[in-house]
Amino acid sequence: MSKPILRDPSENLPAASEACPGELSVAERLRPADAEMARVLRTAPLRMASDPASGAIAYWKHDPLHDVVEPMADHVIMTYPAGSQRLERRTGKSAAIATARPGVVTVIPAGSTSRWDIHKPMHVVQLYLPHRTLERVAGEAGMAAPGDLLERTGHTDLITSRLLMSAADALEGSAALDALFRQQLTDLLANRLLAAHAGSPIMSQPVVGGLSPMALRRVIERLRADSDADVSLTALAADAGLSRFHFCRAFKESTGLSPHAWLRQHRLEQAMNMLRDTDESVVSIAAALGYSSQTAFAAAFRKLTSETPSEWRRRTR
Repeated sequence: MSKPILRDPSENLPAASEACPGELSVAERLRPADAEMARVLRTAPLRMASDPASGAIAYWKHDPLHDVVEPMADHVIMTYPAGSQRLERRTGKSAAIATARPGVVTVIPAGSTSRWDIHKPMHVVQLYLPHRTLERVAGEAGMAAPGDLLERTGHTDLITSRLLMSAADALEGSAALDALFRQQLTDLLANRLLAAHAGSPIMSQPVVGGLSPMALRRVIERLRADSDADVSLTALAADAGLSRFHFCRAFKESTGLSPHAWLRQHRLEQAMNMLRDTDESVVSIAAALGYSSQTAFAAAFRKLTSETPSEWRRRTR
C-alpha cells in the first residue's frame, strides 16, 4: 500500500492574490477533470453522468497509460471494478506502487500532478468532485472547513469503493430518479472522503429525529407530483427547511427509505395501478412516469418485481 502524501492544490502555482487584474484565478486556470482524463486516457468514457451542482461520475475502459496527469480543478476519486494489476505513480521525488483491484481506491487531490504508468488495459470508475462540494457537505454537517484530500494509490477502502460502484451501475432511464440517485451518492461520497481521506479526518455528528409532520407532508407532495416537478435533493431539502445533509437523514428516519428509494417505490406503485386498472399501453405508461423509453421502464420494473410490465399485467388481471 502506498504512503499517503498531503499536497496543497495550489503548490507551484501563483496565488490568486498575486494574479494581475483581469487574469483568471488558480482554480479557473486548472483543467476540468473530465477533460484532462479524456486527454490522458485517449478515449471517451463508456458512460458518464453529471450533476453541475455536485460533481460527475464516469466509467472508463482504457489502454495502457504512460503519461503525466496535469493539475485538475476537481478532486478525482477512482475504484476498479475487476481484475488486478500494478499501478505506478510518481509525484515529485515520491513514488507509490500499488495494485488496482476491487475494494481499493485512488485519490488525486485537486491541483496535484503526477506521472502514471499502467501497463495493461483496465476498467476504472471515477468521481470528479469539486472542492466546493466538500465545503458544502462539511458546512451542512457542522464540520470544520475541509483541507485538501490525501493522495492515495490503491488504498483499501471497501466503503468508498462500493459507493463508487453503486454510482456506476446502470441507471433506470428516468431523469428524476437518476438525478436524485446521483445527488444522494455524491453527498455520501463527500462525507466519506471527509471522514477517511482528509488531511485531518473529521466526523459528522449523528442526526437524531425525523422530519416534522408538516415538513414530511410538503416533501411527499412534491415527490408525488407530476413527473416534470423538481424533485432534486436541493428542492426537497428546501421544502423541509433543512440542508441536503440533514434532510436525507431526517427523511430516512421518518420513512425508513432514502428519498430516491421512496420515489422509486412510488413510481412502481403508480406503474402497477396503471397496468392493472387501465388499458394504457406500456409505452404510454413509461412516458407518463418519466422514463426515457419503454425498454428503460421495463428494465426498471423487472429489477424490482422480477417480471416485465406485460407479464405482471397478464398475471394480475
